[in-house]
Amino acid sequence: MKPQWQVGVDVGGTFTDVVAFDSAGPEIRIAKVQSRPSDPRAGLRTALAAVGLEWEAVADLVHGTTLVTNDIVEDRLAKVALITTQGFGDTLAIGRQNRKHLYRLDLAPKSAPQVPAERRIEIRERLDAQGNILVALNNEAVDEAVNQALATGAEAIAVSFLHAYANAVHEQKIGAALRHTALPVALSHQVNPEAREYERTATTVLSASLMPLTATYLEQLQEATPEDSRLHLFHSSGGMASPAALRNFPLGLALSGPAAGVAAACKVSMELGIGHAISLDMGGTTTDVCLIVNGRAKISVNRSLGDRPLRQPMVDIESIGAGGGSIARLNLGAVEVGPDSAGANPGPACYGQGGTAPTVTDANLVLGYLEHDQKLGESIRLNLDAARNALSPLAKEAGVTVTEAAYGILRVANATMVRALSRVTVERGIDGRTCDLLAFGGAGPMHAVELARAFGIKRVIVPAFSSTFSAVGCADAEMSYAQQQTLRMASSAWDRQRLSDIQAGLVERLKALLLAAGYREDAIAIEYVASIRYRGQSSATEIPAPNLDDTEVLGRQFRETHGRLYGFATEEPWELYALRCTISAPRDDLSVGNESNTATPSQPRKITPCWFGGSGAVETLRYDRSKIASEQRVAGPAIIEDVWSTIVVPPGASATMDQLGHIQMDAGDAL
Repeated sequence: MKPQWQVGVDVGGTFTDVVAFDSAGPEIRIAKVQSRPSDPRAGLRTALAAVGLEWEAVADLVHGTTLVTNDIVEDRLAKVALITTQGFGDTLAIGRQNRKHLYRLDLAPKSAPQVPAERRIEIRERLDAQGNILVALNNEAVDEAVNQALATGAEAIAVSFLHAYANAVHEQKIGAALRHTALPVALSHQVNPEAREYERTATTVLSASLMPLTATYLEQLQEATPEDSRLHLFHSSGGMASPAALRNFPLGLALSGPAAGVAAACKVSMELGIGHAISLDMGGTTTDVCLIVNGRAKISVNRSLGDRPLRQPMVDIESIGAGGGSIARLNLGAVEVGPDSAGANPGPACYGQGGTAPTVTDANLVLGYLEHDQKLGESIRLNLDAARNALSPLAKEAGVTVTEAAYGILRVANATMVRALSRVTVERGIDGRTCDLLAFGGAGPMHAVELARAFGIKRVIVPAFSSTFSAVGCADAEMSYAQQQTLRMASSAWDRQRLSDIQAGLVERLKALLLAAGYREDAIAIEYVASIRYRGQSSATEIPAPNLDDTEVLGRQFRETHGRLYGFATEEPWELYALRCTISAPRDDLSVGNESNTATPSQPRKITPCWFGGSGAVETLRYDRSKIASEQRVAGPAIIEDVWSTIVVPPGASATMDQLGHIQMDAGDAL
């Protein structure tokens, strides 16, 4: 029988989410199981079994993973030798002038360079900023550098020459020599063909250090994939990619899972016609927020992970250490939450797996939002006594009741998330009060209304399949690749031929990846984003869908955008600093909604006490989400639950199930 299921699997630190769509019919299956990071193949098969499928029945499996992010944050990286231009071996050590601890002179001002001095190899060659050869690279120098790199005992090799983004000839020459070695090789003009020597070199080194681990992981998955099934992975710029394409570019898997959630949020935003939205993905360890404008997420090229700079196109997600597992403590009499987390093991105290520290999840259970003995995943049952015991020492030290301590923990966690909402809106020229809040993840819908009220947002949307939403984003992904290249082309010296050549080069490199995956050329879409700045500016303004054929129109686009973002624009000379190309192959649309089949308004399944601040507990109606009818309105205080997630509708708020199965909440005012 021909495989017919489209499956998305998002492997998180605690749970693995799976969503399966039947391409031959309307059936949708969802599940959540505990993650198995030590055995990814068994983990995927367990996830498929949870929705009643064998892998052989799956036509396309799209997989989001935290593997690369965890390797970077936990410093599980291969040893790298760096080959670079003579005189520039200390680029990584010099870095930028930013200090990690501005007022702590007793601490190191910056992290140690990823490549120590003994593995940094300089070679005689030189290009200028336009790519002209000043000092040619000879064969003897190449052979000597290769031998030195091999002698260091490195597990991978990175090559980053000065101005290689403008002319790759020298990196290509040494890359050809290194292909005869058994080690993985990362070349900067392929990883990040942009100016900014430090960031390009650091990104290339980081990519090289991930290649051995990622290659092993991908090989294991490909060996487990049945012959008639296709395996893809979700990448950080918002689409899926083949394992073959990611083998040499493992940084594409950084923030893989969170990016998939944003992709699904973009789909919902377009379906509902929302102009400005903020996605809120609250999991066990972090909360990830992202600005979505007219159904598109903002893309960033400058990020850092684990204090390591990372320069490549990625969905612009703001991550903060405030998740369900974030640990609370008192510091000089004030409550702090995170960034450290109880993680998957031992997890929050209420999981009953050995955790003793008070967490946000424990606080939600004490306040009544979560239910005692509620089951999560395969084996976790929430234990109220364990949660209260974990919060008791903090409450005693603060001189409050356990319930008051729990409410204080939530208020502090919410305040941290409000600051993140501000960073993705106000700091980017958007009035956050005009946005809708799209809340998902295991804990997002519990906190969403209080966050919206604190920030001035009026409407909160909890989409269908909210607890497995990143898996939905995986299943609905289209194959795409993106790369950005530096040009620095002045508006007064426009070179149409050079621009055309660079466009052709970007398209050729990226299109080859789609053609190799079996897509037809006539099904491929191409998009450009121009980064433009006034001459002398250090940062650039992004112009989507730029008119590259008319500098007058392009200049007007730039000034309008600059004026909106920064409050002013001038007639000064400008330059096209960089061009980003994205190539994609759209797939048949899968609906992110789930129409309600219930016509009769649902009655609450029970009434329990919940605490929303104030003088005491409030009797709160609890509803089964699957039984709420389309257009049924639920007034707060109420709790709406499914098997894997909980939505809190506090007093003064209300919730309505729309025709697509999304719950739309009016935040209202606190009573």
